[in-house]
Amino acid sequence: MGTVPEGDKDSSPPWLNQGDNAWQMTAGSFVALQSLAGLSAIYAGLSKKKWAVNSMFMVFYGFSMTLIVWCLWAYKMGFGKQWGSFPLLGMPGPVIAMDWQLRQAAQPAAEVAEAFPMATMVYFQFGFAAITIVLIAGALLGRMNFKAWMVFVPLWITFSYTVVAFSIWGGGFLWQLGILDYAGGFVIHVSSGTAGFVAAAWVGPRHDKDKHFFPPNNVLVAMLGAAILWIGWNGFNGGGPYTASPTASTAVLNTNLCTAISFLIWMSLDYIYFKKPSLVGAIQGEITGLVAITPAAGFVAGWGAVILGVCSVQAMFELTESKGTIPWMSMNILGRQKWAQKVDDTLGVIHTHAVAGLLGAFLTGLFATEAGTTAYGSNVPGGAISGNGRVVWVQIVGGIFVIAYNIFITSLIMAFIKYVLRIPLRMSDSHLLIGDDAVHGEEAYALFFEGEHSYGEEGKTHQAPDTRSVTGGSVGMASSSRGLSGDTESSPVPAKAMNVLGKAE
Repeated sequence: MGTVPEGDKDSSPPWLNQGDNAWQMTAGSFVALQSLAGLSAIYAGLSKKKWAVNSMFMVFYGFSMTLIVWCLWAYKMGFGKQWGSFPLLGMPGPVIAMDWQLRQAAQPAAEVAEAFPMATMVYFQFGFAAITIVLIAGALLGRMNFKAWMVFVPLWITFSYTVVAFSIWGGGFLWQLGILDYAGGFVIHVSSGTAGFVAAAWVGPRHDKDKHFFPPNNVLVAMLGAAILWIGWNGFNGGGPYTASPTASTAVLNTNLCTAISFLIWMSLDYIYFKKPSLVGAIQGEITGLVAITPAAGFVAGWGAVILGVCSVQAMFELTESKGTIPWMSMNILGRQKWAQKVDDTLGVIHTHAVAGLLGAFLTGLFATEAGTTAYGSNVPGGAISGNGRVVWVQIVGGIFVIAYNIFITSLIMAFIKYVLRIPLRMSDSHLLIGDDAVHGEEAYALFFEGEHSYGEEGKTHQAPDTRSVTGGSVGMASSSRGLSGDTESSPVPAKAMNVLGKAE
């Protein structure tokens, strides 16, 4: 497997800062926990009961497959030597040799090195790649064919995530232009929000019953997941500078300040507009605050974090005679218009990630301080507030590129899965009626007598289809059309589905 380079053979080589290494591994573990514990609990809790297993399974599969792809070829595509003449992508290759893992972390195209080993760098950046794919899953819950998801994950990480990561962080053309993205506003949130929305359009909507009635099955579990996500973001943003430095501390404080403000304002708007403070809505407010501060975390001062927290909700205009927040209005007003419901984005990822991420990235260009960018190690002399208005245009160019590229590549991947591999993107209607039991042969809850999943005889269901519709509150989007695909996974109708179908008639 090769030999260990000179200078790297010691247990404590001269380039190693043990404090930085310890913090970076801890931060990476925080980010990983956000996916496996935080988002999986949020998804399972906010999903309809019959989709709790599938929702959590999509998270764990996406996390696991991303790690394999990342170590075998994708890491170097995002952070390795430039591949080709245009600075868009790194050269693919494995990162599993011992001599490579022990050497000093470096990004050759960006010409920077860190005070910890390559193994730490690979693991930390893997957590970011994994959570991006997990965020996409939030737009597809409750109907995507699991086999199609298994193929989609490695393809999207390979052909989408790596390109954006290299362009912005790995020394690519946007990095050379001087784009500011502290911890992933563009790379993670705008990418996942755009890709999730496009993928949802290709897959098509949930079953009609689920579109119009999709109650959270366990709001308390979802809130515990939101708590893990919030605290885990300390590693997400605090690990951005790759060192346990003053800018990392600033990023952690600003992250919590912005999030608390966004959480409280979203809750207040729900109270004012819907006459009830919603716990599910407050979770959305938390997420928009976390997302908005991500590109700016250590670049802005504390007052900048306050502005970002307010702007992640407050919009300086009126729509339908109601003032509100930008992501809040995007989800609760624009998202409820018929034209906006043509794509069934299950948990509103386009609103909480793409819209909030773009907002945060633009405001970073306005409010980034020169002291903040210098402490981060950037050559960009702050944003417009520091006299560098040019960076605002760079941020806009970056947003256009990330959105356009993700629309193109995500559509290409979906078309490949559907038309070349001939794998249906959407589950069959019979599976959609039943959910987890039909798809995985498992159900989340066994609450009756000796472990039966439903009340009554084994194998039967006594629960008539509920035709109520969701009204009020910040709960997911409902779609009213079939989307681009209209295809389903063909399969025999299970006996349980026939039982439900019979009752529906």
